[in-house]
Amino acid sequence: MRSTHALAGWLFAAPALTVIVVFFGLPVLAAFVLSLTDFDIYALADIGNLRFVGVDNYLGLLQNPLFWKSLGNTVYFVVVGVPLSVAVSLGAALLLHSRLGRFKGFFRTAFFAPVVTTVVAVAVIWRYLFHTRYGLVNWGLSWVGIDPVDWLGDPAWAMPTIILFAVWKNFGYNMIIFLAGLQSIPEDLYEAARIDGASRWAQFRHVTLPQLGPVLLLVGILTMAGYFQLFAEPYVMTQGGPLESTKSVLYLMYEEGFKWWNLGNASAVAFLLFILMTAVTSGLLWFARRRGVE
Repeated sequence: MRSTHALAGWLFAAPALTVIVVFFGLPVLAAFVLSLTDFDIYALADIGNLRFVGVDNYLGLLQNPLFWKSLGNTVYFVVVGVPLSVAVSLGAALLLHSRLGRFKGFFRTAFFAPVVTTVVAVAVIWRYLFHTRYGLVNWGLSWVGIDPVDWLGDPAWAMPTIILFAVWKNFGYNMIIFLAGLQSIPEDLYEAARIDGASRWAQFRHVTLPQLGPVLLLVGILTMAGYFQLFAEPYVMTQGGPLESTKSVLYLMYEEGFKWWNLGNASAVAFLLFILMTAVTSGLLWFARRRGVE
């Protein structure tokens, strides 16, 4: 009887599993095999030029300063952008969840609107907003006596500007998740905390945050996974510059694969990024288990 139920379960799951294997599993396996070869434009023209090189692509990347530069830019983007995005999302959710808030429907729509806009189109607009001579940002700063800043042309400011854009673009999605989490917290907990004399900060620290633990973990992992895949923002706004200060790992993979046609190297970059994301995600899950978050 148990085997019959197991067979029925596999039959129901078969269509979804087939799609996963065909459109995810097989391409990933093919990309991994590709990363062990010197597949380039010559092999693309004649498969006879393809050679198996083992881990030479990976060793070459680890000795490539440009890879480490791109990795550093990506880690900087994640380390600064993820906490900032989570904090802004949680703050917006708390404001919309507050009893004192008005026009909540309007603000939910307004905050979520950037999420559904096209990244490329909005990035082009932001590039003009932060233009050194004609941008509205520098125009506004001039009214308070601040000299124009070369936001996208200065290596010190280019990545912070992209981080600001990414936070603005994506915080609405996490805000909706946080809002759902806040609405699921029993009001009795807050009432008991108020009876015990807890301040608003104490209620937030000892009631809201512990209850939002699983939601914080989910949002953190989703945001981190998205930020590690930084590509469209620097591609449109800075083209990886200035001085490669905004070139990400995914941008490097794009150049290796579709600019120089070194598809073996590009596949190796993708798998190194996959290993890094897996390690960081596993670390987050381990830390969450140690803190009792499930």
